[in-house]
Amino acid sequence: MADPLVHPPVHAVREAVARALAEDLTPLGDLSAALLPADIAARATFVSRGRGVVAGTWCAGEAFHQLDPSLVVAWVLDDGDRVEPGSVIGTVDGPIGSILSAERTALNFLGHLSGVATRVRQFVDRAGPGIRVWDTRKTTPGLRSLEKAAVRAGGGRNHRGNLSDWVMLKDNHLMGIGITAGVALAKDRWPGRTVHVEAERLAQVLEAAAAGADAILLDNMTPDEVRECVVAVVAAYGSRRPLLEVSGGITLETIASYAATGADLVSSGSLTNSAPVLDIGLDILRADDVRVR
Repeated sequence: MADPLVHPPVHAVREAVARALAEDLTPLGDLSAALLPADIAARATFVSRGRGVVAGTWCAGEAFHQLDPSLVVAWVLDDGDRVEPGSVIGTVDGPIGSILSAERTALNFLGHLSGVATRVRQFVDRAGPGIRVWDTRKTTPGLRSLEKAAVRAGGGRNHRGNLSDWVMLKDNHLMGIGITAGVALAKDRWPGRTVHVEAERLAQVLEAAAAGADAILLDNMTPDEVRECVVAVVAAYGSRRPLLEVSGGITLETIASYAATGADLVSSGSLTNSAPVLDIGLDILRADDVRVR
């Protein structure tokens, strides 16, 4: 059974796919595919060329559905499933011209989002069970809901979705208002919202915790500095302490050392803005003896 956690909202899928198809087909449609006989059917198979994690099946399927509702898409694998080179992800059956017209749009979504999920899974595996990996707002404009779903498919978790989700006082905000005053004002104006404070040194961490911040971002600290902050906050607040997030320059090579500090979460913009595409092909076979009814 499909895990609903790993899929994006349906409305976001439909809107993103509609924009992508319009970009490819405006104003005259697919001139090349229009040359093909309308009654020629084919079967196409999504095949992974690399090792990774699948994401974006809803977007790929929606591309075929919006272009031609007669196309039949069947998924062998779901978002969140691992693939090896040669793994069959799914199939699409129907008029060959329609398959060809939707092919690139479908593969763009599937390859990009699977690339995000694959990179996230690499971070999650390196981090181990002691710390959770979450994303940032460093996403492709217009694709945030899709990319954040891909993060979940890779085993990660989502940071705030946009600026309205919760209050986050970063260093530039704190130039205009101090930590203590900022947390107090945020809790007065936005009761019920998470208040998240960025800190670059232990004194700021302790001030944010004392002010009642719900979460504290430990920015650009070494593992030893993070560990010192964790020990100090735990000693002062115990289990009622704020969430502690590590961020800034986290890589696959360093994440394990940060995971051992006792922090709760580690974030990296590279999960979404630096993920390479997972190479996925669409192998198309013409069915010479099948005609579209």
